[in-house]
Amino acid sequence: MRREITTWYSDRLYMDMPLVAYGHAGTPILMLPTAAADFLEYERFQMVDAIRHHIDAGRVRLYSINSVNRQSLLNNSAPPDIKIEYIARYDSYIVNEVLPLIRNDVGQHGVLPLVFGISMGGYLAANTFFKHPDLFGGTILMSGTYDIRRYLDGFYNNQVYFNNPKDFLSNLSDDYHLPILQGGSRKIVIYTGQGDYEDPARSRELSHILGSKGIPHWLDVWGHDVNHDWPWWRKALDHYCWQLFG
Repeated sequence: MRREITTWYSDRLYMDMPLVAYGHAGTPILMLPTAAADFLEYERFQMVDAIRHHIDAGRVRLYSINSVNRQSLLNNSAPPDIKIEYIARYDSYIVNEVLPLIRNDVGQHGVLPLVFGISMGGYLAANTFFKHPDLFGGTILMSGTYDIRRYLDGFYNNQVYFNNPKDFLSNLSDDYHLPILQGGSRKIVIYTGQGDYEDPARSRELSHILGSKGIPHWLDVWGHDVNHDWPWWRKALDHYCWQLFG
């Protein structure tokens, strides 16, 4: 399996940002890490190994990057306007720096990438995809949170609104992004367990918002024994690779 690390200085984030690519062919999946983790998290926690057979078969190829949660939402010493500024800059970094690298790797006319995330990474993936459905082929969201206001101590401005999926999706009515989402060409998977430390209400709320907008999606609620932990996420990602790309 090809494994290649690339690092460059991001003028948007003012720091070196690494990316690791796995695989040689197939649908590209951009993987956003949980909490304050880094670009190698999915390798360390055996998510890459869990779907290695899909990678080796050329069904999917992976691109994993750092988050900025340590500088933003999880930075208790930062004022809320700085937290949300980092989130906005991260969005710009993905669109203007990461996506061109992926397109160059897979070919300019290759299939659109999906974006994937777990827990806090689920928020980042949802924010990225639903803001830019023209640039992505879909999203796989696992055990995510889709309302970040609890991290901002009551602070609210336009940047919060446009980076909070619960808010901007609820009011989405434009004639460009909404028709793309309604058209059924995008793969949207929302996964949650119902066991320890899971919060299925968050996933159901996102599903309700999408349903109210006529956006096709797959809400997949697993059992009460399915907790917020890596063994279940590994199993689920393998399952979705078979369902979507097998």
